[in-house]
Amino acid sequence: MTVAAKPDLLDPHHDNGNARLVAWVRQAAPYIHAFRGKTFVIAFGGEVLENSDELARAQALIHDIALLDSMGIHLVLVHGARPQIDAEMRARKLKPRFHNGLRVTDAAALECVKRAMGVTRIEIEALLSQGLPNTPMAGAFLRVTGGNFITARPVGVVDGIDFQYTGAVRKIIAEEIQADLAQENVVLITPIGASPTGEIFNLAWEEVAEAVAVAVKADKLIYLCDAPGLVDKKGKLIDAITAEDAAQLHSRKVPQSAEATRVLPGAVRACRNGVGRVHFLDRRADGAMLMEFFTRDGVGTVITQAPLAVLREATHDDVGAVMNLIAPLEADGTLVRRGRERLEMEINQFSVVEHDGVIVGCAALYPFVKEKAAELACLAVTPEFRRAGYGEQLMLHIEARAQKLKLKKLFVLTTRTAHWFVERDFNDVGLDQLPAPRRDMYNFQRRSKVLMKSI
Repeated sequence: MTVAAKPDLLDPHHDNGNARLVAWVRQAAPYIHAFRGKTFVIAFGGEVLENSDELARAQALIHDIALLDSMGIHLVLVHGARPQIDAEMRARKLKPRFHNGLRVTDAAALECVKRAMGVTRIEIEALLSQGLPNTPMAGAFLRVTGGNFITARPVGVVDGIDFQYTGAVRKIIAEEIQADLAQENVVLITPIGASPTGEIFNLAWEEVAEAVAVAVKADKLIYLCDAPGLVDKKGKLIDAITAEDAAQLHSRKVPQSAEATRVLPGAVRACRNGVGRVHFLDRRADGAMLMEFFTRDGVGTVITQAPLAVLREATHDDVGAVMNLIAPLEADGTLVRRGRERLEMEINQFSVVEHDGVIVGCAALYPFVKEKAAELACLAVTPEFRRAGYGEQLMLHIEARAQKLKLKKLFVLTTRTAHWFVERDFNDVGLDQLPAPRRDMYNFQRRSKVLMKSI
């Protein structure tokens, strides 16, 4: 009998996706370092546990939560239980009542709320306590804590409707949550709150998530919803949007999914009140949080107070990131090699594009003041963002810098991308058009084309 040899997983010629795995891990490394010690609030409705069909998705979600915890991220989980409450009410032959998306909670409904919330919380705790061998939870131990972190008040009478035991958040005891997080506990919050008089109120999980994220100064607030994210008026997924633009999206009533519509105003408020990022992700998409946080493109919608991409001048702290960015282009001959020492000396000539804290593009300006000309050099953008328009933004930014120096011409030397510059009003010119100092440094072995434009 012939026994097939096991493939060597480290064999570089073994085509089993290892190269993609290695590339992904390396791409994720900056985010892993950046997120350690940060606080994420993850909010989701009871739909995650609604029926047996959702169990596999719930298991996968818990596996991802455990992975985030293992990376040193502080986690607060806020869950809902709307479908479980509705099921409990149907079992008792009670009819759920809502007004403007908010449940009207009378005394009978409150008993259903307490039972459904308790059962849902226990089920989530059980999922978080798994540790079966040969699963992503193997070896994981998540200490789950909770407490009376929320003080509530009644919503009262709105539009002539008495909401009775439906409440709103009065106060979040943030220091207690932060103390638990400092002990490396996962804090699980059930949206029920008590008033100073001892009354119990049913709270909306969306509101609780917003209030908790603001109170603990969360770095991220993640809403796991019923859609891949927010969409524009054409129905196209929005990758990133500012809080101001998101508010306009809501005020103009651009159609969104039911949950996204309900959550959006709170998401905008959270962002405006100091939460670093607010994410909308599809709870049905396997690995959505991992894809959103540890890839450059992401998969959902992120709301930020300021634009996600920032174009700025480089500093000495950026030398390593710029070297990593241009290294592949130097290796294939697209760019001239620069050593670290030279780059450190010239870093003030560079501008960079920073996307969500990671440098994804750069360009340099070398002025020749006497000749009233400047060279645009080392224009590079990571492959993942080459269709995002960052190359053109960098080019225009370099033009603006040159104009401030009262220079009249901008030129570039290139071996691979002449057509790109021609499409942007550069003209192919002779070597004699270069400023004399730059002409003296021309590398005849590279035979770079010289392109120039007036600015």
